[in-house]
Amino acid sequence: MPEPVRVVIVDDEAPARAKLRRFLAADPRVTIVGEAGDGEEAVRVIEETRPDVVFLDIRMPGLDGFDLLAALELDPLPHVIFATAYDEYAVRAFDVRALDYLLKPADRERVARALDRAVAAVQGQKGGDVAARVRDALEELRRRAGPLERFLVRQRGRMRLVRAADVDWIEAADNYVRLHVDKEALLARATLAEVEKRLDPTKFARVHRSAIVNLDAIRELRPWSHGDALLVLRSGAEVRLSRRYRDRLPGILQG
Repeated sequence: MPEPVRVVIVDDEAPARAKLRRFLAADPRVTIVGEAGDGEEAVRVIEETRPDVVFLDIRMPGLDGFDLLAALELDPLPHVIFATAYDEYAVRAFDVRALDYLLKPADRERVARALDRAVAAVQGQKGGDVAARVRDALEELRRRAGPLERFLVRQRGRMRLVRAADVDWIEAADNYVRLHVDKEALLARATLAEVEKRLDPTKFARVHRSAIVNLDAIRELRPWSHGDALLVLRSGAEVRLSRRYRDRLPGILQG
Protein backbone atom coordinates (compact mmCIF):
# COMPACT_ATOMS: atom_id res chain seq x y z
CA MET A 1 0.00 0.00 0.00
CA PRO A 2 1.58 3.32 -1.05
CA GLU A 3 2.22 5.98 1.56
CA PRO A 4 -0.58 8.58 1.80
CA VAL A 5 -0.07 11.64 -0.36
CA ARG A 6 0.83 14.63 1.84
CA VAL A 7 -1.32 17.68 1.07
CA VAL A 8 -1.28 21.37 2.02
CA ILE A 9 -4.32 23.58 1.43
CA VAL A 10 -3.77 27.28 0.69
CA ASP A 11 -6.72 29.68 0.39
CA ASP A 12 -7.41 33.04 1.97
CA GLU A 13 -11.08 32.14 2.48
CA ALA A 14 -11.72 29.97 5.54
CA PRO A 15 -14.96 28.44 4.15
CA ALA A 16 -13.13 27.38 0.98
CA ARG A 17 -10.40 25.70 3.06
CA ALA A 18 -13.01 23.95 5.21
CA LYS A 19 -14.88 22.65 2.15
CA LEU A 20 -11.72 21.30 0.56
CA ARG A 21 -10.59 19.79 3.87
CA ARG A 22 -13.91 17.97 4.14
CA PHE A 23 -13.60 16.55 0.61
CA LEU A 24 -10.00 15.43 1.09
CA ALA A 25 -10.41 14.00 4.58
CA ALA A 26 -12.76 11.35 3.19
CA ASP A 27 -10.05 9.98 0.87
CA PRO A 28 -7.75 7.38 2.50
CA ARG A 29 -4.98 8.18 0.00
CA VAL A 30 -4.53 11.63 1.53
CA THR A 31 -2.98 13.10 4.66
CA ILE A 32 -3.50 16.85 5.18
CA VAL A 33 -0.25 18.10 6.70
CA GLY A 34 -0.94 21.82 6.74
CA GLU A 35 -3.12 24.79 5.81
CA ALA A 36 -2.47 28.45 5.22
CA GLY A 37 -4.69 31.50 4.82
CA ASP A 38 -2.20 33.78 3.06
CA GLY A 39 0.84 33.54 0.84
CA GLU A 40 3.44 34.39 3.46
CA GLU A 41 2.15 31.76 5.86
CA ALA A 42 1.92 29.28 2.98
CA VAL A 43 5.61 29.63 2.12
CA ARG A 44 6.51 28.76 5.72
CA VAL A 45 4.07 25.82 5.93
CA ILE A 46 5.08 24.34 2.57
CA GLU A 47 8.80 24.60 3.27
CA GLU A 48 8.36 23.08 6.74
CA THR A 49 6.09 20.18 5.74
CA ARG A 50 7.41 19.51 2.19
CA PRO A 51 4.08 18.18 0.88
CA ASP A 52 3.58 16.10 -2.23
CA VAL A 53 0.60 18.21 -3.37
CA VAL A 54 -0.53 21.78 -2.78
CA PHE A 55 -4.08 22.98 -3.45
CA LEU A 56 -3.29 26.61 -4.19
CA ASP A 57 -5.59 29.59 -4.58
CA ILE A 58 -4.31 31.94 -7.30
CA ARG A 59 -5.95 35.16 -6.15
CA MET A 60 -4.91 36.13 -2.63
CA PRO A 61 -4.19 39.57 -1.19
CA GLY A 62 -0.53 40.51 -0.87
CA LEU A 63 1.43 37.44 -1.89
CA ASP A 64 -0.62 35.68 -4.60
CA GLY A 65 -0.24 32.11 -5.80
CA PHE A 66 2.32 32.97 -8.47
CA ASP A 67 4.50 34.99 -6.08
CA LEU A 68 4.24 32.17 -3.57
CA LEU A 69 5.56 29.55 -5.99
CA ALA A 70 8.38 31.83 -7.08
CA ALA A 71 9.36 32.27 -3.42
CA LEU A 72 9.61 28.58 -2.56
CA GLU A 73 13.12 27.35 -1.95
CA LEU A 74 12.34 23.68 -2.53
CA ASP A 75 13.70 21.17 -5.02
CA PRO A 76 11.67 19.47 -6.27
CA LEU A 77 8.54 21.58 -6.10
CA PRO A 78 5.31 19.87 -5.03
CA HIS A 79 2.60 19.01 -7.52
CA VAL A 80 0.23 21.98 -7.67
CA ILE A 81 -3.54 22.03 -8.14
CA PHE A 82 -4.49 25.63 -8.81
CA ALA A 83 -7.82 27.12 -7.79
CA THR A 84 -9.25 30.12 -9.61
CA ALA A 85 -12.54 31.88 -10.11
CA TYR A 86 -11.27 34.32 -12.75
CA ASP A 87 -8.10 33.45 -14.63
CA GLU A 88 -9.28 31.71 -17.77
CA TYR A 89 -5.91 32.30 -19.43
CA ALA A 90 -4.24 30.60 -16.47
CA VAL A 91 -6.58 27.66 -16.76
CA ARG A 92 -5.55 27.18 -20.39
CA ALA A 93 -1.84 27.44 -19.60
CA PHE A 94 -2.03 24.93 -16.76
CA ASP A 95 -4.19 22.48 -18.69
CA VAL A 96 -1.82 22.41 -21.66
CA ARG A 97 1.03 21.46 -19.32
CA ALA A 98 -0.92 18.66 -17.60
CA LEU A 99 -1.07 20.64 -14.38
CA ASP A 100 -4.50 20.68 -12.81
CA TYR A 101 -6.86 23.39 -11.68
CA LEU A 102 -10.18 23.81 -9.90
CA LEU A 103 -12.59 26.43 -11.17
CA LYS A 104 -14.30 27.80 -8.06
CA PRO A 105 -16.64 26.76 -6.64
CA ALA A 106 -15.52 23.17 -7.20
CA ASP A 107 -17.69 20.20 -6.27
CA ARG A 108 -16.62 16.92 -4.68
CA GLU A 109 -16.43 15.09 -8.03
CA ARG A 110 -14.14 17.71 -9.60
CA VAL A 111 -11.85 17.72 -6.55
CA ALA A 112 -11.67 13.92 -6.74
CA ARG A 113 -10.62 14.04 -10.41
CA ALA A 114 -7.92 16.57 -9.64
CA LEU A 115 -6.70 14.46 -6.75
CA ASP A 116 -6.58 11.36 -8.97
CA ARG A 117 -4.23 13.17 -11.34
CA ALA A 118 -2.10 14.44 -8.46
CA VAL A 119 -1.78 11.01 -6.87
CA ALA A 120 -0.80 9.50 -10.22
CA ALA A 121 1.79 12.25 -10.70
CA VAL A 122 3.27 11.82 -7.23
CA GLN A 123 3.46 8.03 -7.45
CA GLY A 124 4.45 7.71 -11.08
CA GLN A 125 6.63 10.68 -12.02
CA LYS A 126 9.92 12.13 -10.93
CA GLY A 127 9.60 15.30 -8.88
CA GLY A 128 11.80 17.15 -11.32
CA ASP A 129 9.21 16.63 -14.07
CA VAL A 130 6.54 18.27 -11.91
CA ALA A 131 8.87 21.14 -11.03
CA ALA A 132 9.73 21.73 -14.68
CA ARG A 133 6.05 21.91 -15.66
CA VAL A 134 5.23 24.29 -12.82
CA ARG A 135 8.10 26.60 -13.72
CA ASP A 136 7.22 26.41 -17.41
CA ALA A 137 3.64 27.43 -16.66
CA LEU A 138 4.82 30.26 -14.44
CA GLU A 139 7.10 31.57 -17.17
CA GLU A 140 4.23 31.61 -19.66
CA LEU A 141 2.00 33.44 -17.20
CA ARG A 142 4.69 36.00 -16.51
CA ARG A 143 5.02 36.71 -20.23
CA ARG A 144 1.29 37.22 -20.49
CA ALA A 145 1.17 39.38 -17.38
CA GLY A 146 3.34 42.13 -18.84
CA PRO A 147 6.30 43.97 -17.25
CA LEU A 148 7.42 43.14 -13.73
CA GLU A 149 5.80 45.53 -11.28
CA ARG A 150 7.03 44.19 -7.94
CA PHE A 151 9.74 42.05 -6.40
CA LEU A 152 9.39 39.47 -3.66
CA VAL A 153 12.07 39.73 -0.97
CA ARG A 154 12.72 37.49 2.03
CA GLN A 155 13.62 39.62 5.00
CA ARG A 156 14.17 38.27 8.50
CA GLY A 157 11.90 35.30 7.89
CA ARG A 158 9.12 37.34 6.29
CA MET A 159 8.03 38.06 2.72
CA ARG A 160 8.15 41.66 1.53
CA LEU A 161 6.77 43.02 -1.73
CA VAL A 162 8.80 45.87 -3.23
CA ARG A 163 7.42 48.01 -6.05
CA ALA A 164 9.70 48.10 -9.07
CA ALA A 165 9.13 51.88 -9.29
CA ASP A 166 10.71 52.28 -5.84
CA VAL A 167 13.94 50.51 -6.84
CA ASP A 168 16.76 52.90 -7.79
CA TRP A 169 19.06 50.30 -9.25
CA ILE A 170 19.61 46.54 -9.38
CA GLU A 171 22.93 44.81 -8.92
CA ALA A 172 23.93 41.25 -9.86
CA ALA A 173 24.74 38.98 -6.91
CA ASP A 174 25.37 35.47 -8.29
CA ASN A 175 21.95 33.75 -8.50
CA TYR A 176 20.32 36.70 -6.76
CA VAL A 177 19.90 40.38 -7.44
CA ARG A 178 20.45 43.15 -4.94
CA LEU A 179 17.70 45.76 -5.06
CA HIS A 180 18.78 49.23 -3.98
CA VAL A 181 15.76 51.02 -2.54
CA ASP A 182 16.78 54.39 -1.15
CA LYS A 183 19.36 53.42 1.50
CA GLU A 184 18.36 49.76 1.69
CA ALA A 185 19.90 46.82 -0.19
CA LEU A 186 17.53 43.85 -0.49
CA LEU A 187 18.18 40.42 -1.99
CA ALA A 188 15.69 38.80 -4.37
CA ARG A 189 16.12 35.38 -5.93
CA ALA A 190 16.64 35.87 -9.68
CA THR A 191 19.50 36.51 -12.07
CA LEU A 192 20.09 39.94 -13.56
CA ALA A 193 19.37 38.54 -17.04
CA GLU A 194 16.01 37.15 -15.87
CA VAL A 195 15.06 40.46 -14.27
CA GLU A 196 16.11 42.46 -17.34
CA LYS A 197 13.77 40.39 -19.54
CA ARG A 198 10.79 41.14 -17.31
CA LEU A 199 11.28 44.84 -16.56
CA ASP A 200 9.66 47.59 -18.66
CA PRO A 201 12.43 48.73 -21.07
CA THR A 202 10.96 52.24 -21.15
CA LYS A 203 11.56 52.55 -17.39
CA PHE A 204 14.66 50.43 -16.72
CA ALA A 205 17.92 50.01 -18.64
CA ARG A 206 20.99 47.78 -18.35
CA VAL A 207 23.93 50.15 -17.89
CA HIS A 208 26.66 47.68 -17.02
CA ARG A 209 27.09 43.91 -17.17
CA SER A 210 26.24 43.84 -13.46
CA ALA A 211 23.75 46.71 -13.11
CA ILE A 212 20.29 47.90 -14.19
CA VAL A 213 19.00 51.37 -13.32
CA ASN A 214 15.57 52.91 -12.92
CA LEU A 215 15.60 55.75 -15.47
CA ASP A 216 13.41 57.90 -13.22
CA ALA A 217 16.05 57.62 -10.48
CA ILE A 218 18.83 59.19 -12.58
CA ARG A 219 19.62 62.75 -11.50
CA GLU A 220 22.97 63.40 -13.17
CA LEU A 221 25.40 61.93 -15.71
CA ARG A 222 29.11 62.59 -15.12
CA PRO A 223 31.90 61.80 -17.62
CA TRP A 224 34.34 59.28 -16.23
CA SER A 225 37.08 57.52 -18.24
CA HIS A 226 37.54 55.53 -21.44
CA GLY A 227 34.07 56.47 -22.64
CA ASP A 228 32.38 55.32 -19.47
CA ALA A 229 30.31 57.61 -17.24
CA LEU A 230 28.84 57.75 -13.76
CA LEU A 231 25.10 57.93 -13.19
CA VAL A 232 24.19 59.81 -10.02
CA LEU A 233 20.86 58.59 -8.67
CA ARG A 234 18.22 60.23 -6.47
CA SER A 235 19.59 58.35 -3.45
CA GLY A 236 23.06 59.78 -4.05
CA ALA A 237 24.38 56.42 -5.24
CA GLU A 238 26.74 56.38 -8.22
CA VAL A 239 26.43 53.61 -10.81
CA ARG A 240 28.88 53.09 -13.62
CA LEU A 241 27.54 53.44 -17.16
CA SER A 242 29.66 51.30 -19.47
CA ARG A 243 30.20 52.69 -22.96
CA ARG A 244 28.96 49.41 -24.47
CA TYR A 245 25.55 49.98 -22.86
CA ARG A 246 25.15 53.69 -23.62
CA ASP A 247 22.97 53.03 -26.64
CA ARG A 248 20.38 51.36 -24.41
CA LEU A 249 19.60 54.64 -22.70
CA PRO A 250 17.19 57.26 -24.05
CA GLY A 251 18.84 59.76 -26.42
CA ILE A 252 18.87 62.55 -23.83
CA LEU A 253 21.20 60.47 -21.62
CA GLN A 254 23.55 59.15 -24.25
CA GLY A 255 25.48 62.39 -24.46
